[in-house]
Amino acid sequence: MEAGRLDVVYQGILMSLFMSHAIRRDVIFHAVLGGPPEPPVELVVDGSMLRDVRTDERTWEDILRKVLSGRRHPGVYVQKKSLQELIKEKKSVFVLEESGENIKTIELGENPIFVLGDQIGLPKKDEEFALRYGKKVSLGGREYLASACIGIINYILDQRELIL
Repeated sequence: MEAGRLDVVYQGILMSLFMSHAIRRDVIFHAVLGGPPEPPVELVVDGSMLRDVRTDERTWEDILRKVLSGRRHPGVYVQKKSLQELIKEKKSVFVLEESGENIKTIELGENPIFVLGDQIGLPKKDEEFALRYGKKVSLGGREYLASACIGIINYILDQRELIL
């Protein structure tokens, strides 16, 4: 895909929303895009409204191009919003960082939001801002791909839900 790291966004969408033969209807995926032409743009994929999708890259390339050019797709939309604006709206904010508190030992609260960057990480000012509203959590001492982090988080949340 062109236009920055939309491949990371695509992989994040897949890991956030898709299970074997099902869509996680209780998940909303947010990606704040900082690339041209008019950053920032928040891409939102709402599992409760998502329709007419498959998991292949070509389908998502078409959907992302469509919504980023101003057209519509059920459950996928864009709006002009920065990471700071998004974080201010949320409670239970967690920034993924290898040096954070182990995610297995903390209370995640209701509707947690997890903030993670791409292969470069979050810009320092965004990370500092997010930490004013949340805390650092770690999946362990290793660095994982962003999409793998999302899969691990979903697993942890699923396990906690089964225990409750």
